[in-house]
Amino acid sequence: MAKVLPETVVFDLDGTLVDTAPDLTAALNAVMAREGRPLVPLDDVRHMVGRGARVLIERALDATGQPWNTATINDLVAHFLEHYDANIATTSRPFAGCETVLRGLAARGVKLGVCTNKPERLSLKLLDELNLRPLFPVVLGADSQAYRKPDPRHLLDTISALGGRAESAVMIGDSETDVLTARAANVPVVVVSFGYTEIPVHQLGADLVIDHYEALEDALLRVAPRLT
Repeated sequence: MAKVLPETVVFDLDGTLVDTAPDLTAALNAVMAREGRPLVPLDDVRHMVGRGARVLIERALDATGQPWNTATINDLVAHFLEHYDANIATTSRPFAGCETVLRGLAARGVKLGVCTNKPERLSLKLLDELNLRPLFPVVLGADSQAYRKPDPRHLLDTISALGGRAESAVMIGDSETDVLTARAANVPVVVVSFGYTEIPVHQLGADLVIDHYEALEDALLRVAPRLT
């Protein structure tokens, strides 16, 4: 049976398509500084992101070793989002080789979408700032539906909105959340080794791990027999 590319490929955003950790760190540390807490190093933030701003802030508060009040979280999240919104692409950039590979897949008719736990408006703004938005007809964020990853409906809705089929789709991510989402949706999943994960990438249970976007097309072809 000939190997073919999947009809639909859905990507996570932060840590998968774009290295957003520096700008997320700056926004997080604006919150930490306002609260009189120690700043969180960039390398630590890379292992904290992936489940939304609230969880990121909670993890950062826990990491400072001082008690915190849940009643203040909404205010901290609002401050974080305000700072991040104003500086969303100051240093964030697509990972090496990403844009070239995406354009090649799109030119060959592969439907591309984004399924992220970042708020939809901020996701669209980031993709616009980086000139990636035209490549993704569908972008579903954390607030696009009443549910989000790891709920499989978040991924399945993205595939459906693209006009695709789950049986001919692949998820590309970088974290346990992405793998759990794809597994629950019965969709093959490829993870990148350069993203944001608190678990060693080879322990996430993905179908394949890639170290560079140059390896993505081959990875898609390798999982393709499961889709035909």
